[in-house]
Amino acid sequence: MLNKSVIKVMIMRFFGDYKRVLYSSCLILMVFTFNFGCQRSAVKETSQVGEGDSSRTQSKEDILVGTLNVLVDEAGLSLAEEQKEVFLSSYYNAKVNLIAKPEVMAVQDLLSEKAGVAILARKLNEEEEGFFTKRGIVPRVFPVWSDAIVLINNTNSQDTSVRVEDVFKIMQGSAVGKKLVFHNINSSHFRLLKDLGNIDKVASNFVDGVNEIEELLEAIEADAHAVGVLGYNEYLNFKSSLSNKNNIRILSLGNTVGEHADGLYYKPSQSTIATQKYPLRHTFYVMNYQPNMGLGVGFSAFVTGDRGQRIVLKSGLLPATMPGRELIIRDKI
Repeated sequence: MLNKSVIKVMIMRFFGDYKRVLYSSCLILMVFTFNFGCQRSAVKETSQVGEGDSSRTQSKEDILVGTLNVLVDEAGLSLAEEQKEVFLSSYYNAKVNLIAKPEVMAVQDLLSEKAGVAILARKLNEEEEGFFTKRGIVPRVFPVWSDAIVLINNTNSQDTSVRVEDVFKIMQGSAVGKKLVFHNINSSHFRLLKDLGNIDKVASNFVDGVNEIEELLEAIEADAHAVGVLGYNEYLNFKSSLSNKNNIRILSLGNTVGEHADGLYYKPSQSTIATQKYPLRHTFYVMNYQPNMGLGVGFSAFVTGDRGQRIVLKSGLLPATMPGRELIIRDKI
């Protein structure tokens, strides 16, 4: 259960992000306002198609109708899939295609206009934003959840904890006898560690990358000197599929960097992410770069709204805003 300090942090985050909450609320109001109109319009247009052509629906694209391509950072794919399933169960005239890519490729595809919406672990930089500014597109970017970078190793290793500085040393090649295994070198996890450590050149002999989470877990099971790097959400999803769960453990991480450093060691959890005690945290954003009021508006409103944030809370990650809770108090039982 969340303790009082976590609840306090979540409440502060909620009220401190007034503009985002106001925008999300307005979009949700638009969703419900246009919901029946969009569905009636789709039904009417479908009925105008002659017999034998019933498979062709002339649905006009709107905030709840049409097809939407969404680029998703691989680390957040499973949570994005849950959001998609619940969204489509409510709005059956919508179609959402999730395109999972490592962060580097996802940003490239967004700039290539292969999708108008993305869920990524960073905002675009000034140069990347300029591509859309020149076209007169005003981005709609809002946080949706916070995840953590997890470090795992083999239980045969004597290490049960590690400092962030030690991770930087492995990447630079100055730590003997250790190596890092990433879920893809082009991932947001690799980029975040590089940025935090101000590392210009990575020692390739001490850093390895695999394409699938299963490969990463198998590599850690087989090598007591390897340290795996993956997302907390990814670990929670794939932990149940391990052939031998007792061979892998999460390392406690020393909170020795950043303004919240206290020198103590923590494991990732909803609580330590909320209180910012776990040092390797990052925020995921939903970024809408559509030039019009299309389906991207409706989907963004959903994932940042109450239902979408409840899905995040249930997953074990930290929602950007704490979903509300209604209490019914009765005088008599």
